[in-house]
Amino acid sequence: MTDVSFHDLSKLDATGRNALLRRSETDLSSFTEKVQPIIDAVRTQGDAALLRFARELDKADVQPGSLKVTGAEIDGAFSKVDEEVVEAIRFGIDNIRRFHEEQKPEAMWLKEIRPGAYAGDRITPIKSVAIYVPRGKGAFPSVTMMTAVPAVVAGVPELAILTPPAPDGSVDAATLVAARIAGVETIYKVGGAQAVAAAAYGTETVKPALKIVGPGSPWVVAAKRLLAGVIDPGLPAGPSESIILADDTVKGGLAALDLLIEAEHGPDSSAYLITHSRRVAEEALASLPEHWGRMTEQRVAFSKAVLTGSYGGIVLTGSLEESYAFVNDYAPEHLEILSTDPFRHLAHITEAAEILMGPHTPVSIANFGLGPNAVLPTSRWARTYGPLSVHDFVKRSSVGYVTESAYPDFAKAAWTLARYEGFSSHEHAVSDVRKKYL
Repeated sequence: MTDVSFHDLSKLDATGRNALLRRSETDLSSFTEKVQPIIDAVRTQGDAALLRFARELDKADVQPGSLKVTGAEIDGAFSKVDEEVVEAIRFGIDNIRRFHEEQKPEAMWLKEIRPGAYAGDRITPIKSVAIYVPRGKGAFPSVTMMTAVPAVVAGVPELAILTPPAPDGSVDAATLVAARIAGVETIYKVGGAQAVAAAAYGTETVKPALKIVGPGSPWVVAAKRLLAGVIDPGLPAGPSESIILADDTVKGGLAALDLLIEAEHGPDSSAYLITHSRRVAEEALASLPEHWGRMTEQRVAFSKAVLTGSYGGIVLTGSLEESYAFVNDYAPEHLEILSTDPFRHLAHITEAAEILMGPHTPVSIANFGLGPNAVLPTSRWARTYGPLSVHDFVKRSSVGYVTESAYPDFAKAAWTLARYEGFSSHEHAVSDVRKKYL
């Protein structure tokens, strides 16, 4: 059996422990150097650059005038996808829509702060958002579902999907099906860093957007960082990562089964089994060959690269408390709590973007339509970001209204502080000068 990385946390010093917290996207310096010329080319050459990069980087035959998917292409996609897959997409989108409808904030609220003085928030959708749907190591209609549905629920008026083309210049049929069912009809055949640049600057075909959301490769992540001054890059969602936190009430084979879920995304993914039970750890290790025997050759290669490399494997801790501490330090994108009593552990976890409870809630179910969003912050950003949500597609405006009767008390306080801070115009605006105009 390929040597899976096995770490006994009690035998690691601080340097060794910190090394386990790293992800493949932690250092993007090598990507930013390569991405900058791509961005510059798209900014100055527009569609011509997108067509060239489609040929050179995506190895795709995208002809001039065909960067935008036609309605006929979307129509035709439904005949190319098995009805069972279409129904699974409908099932997932229905659940995702229900969840995000509940999440949607009220359009406006006002509270009387003091008699005659009101303050609150008004919520309005962002005018234009680009959605990035990756394709490099597979097709991801589920990403389309997770990104498009909350955007539509939020009421974003201008939505567009950007996704890499296949070698024949087409877009994955199931992705087109998911887009239409979700309610998005504008789709561009553009991938990678060039897609982020196109969304930021616009081209002859691609309309620029105010924000871009969706996960992507280190190339996409690097482009988002470089263009953060031009377009809102949204939450940082890079290569997939997961932690399976298992206690001693479950079988190690189950833990290994779920450990492979995110590990199979690609060699740049991260996946760890964290357990204080040596039995669980050893059973998991022993069962991996059996699980690999059921997988496709490509996914076996990806998951083996992760679990035998620097970004994955099995970590044995000395106690549940050590397991909790490691999980919180890692701040994973996906966390499964494998236990017959998962709620026992929940209170101890504070840093995780997604927490899936118990042996019947694998990441697979959450990724394909439990309801909560599966586009999540990676690379320890779960410490400050949450999952993609309706809130990512709207903005708040503060609303204030002071009546004539409430004005004197507020004016007096404002006049006093303005005078103290030395802002004379602030001071005069609430002084006797104002009374001449009221």
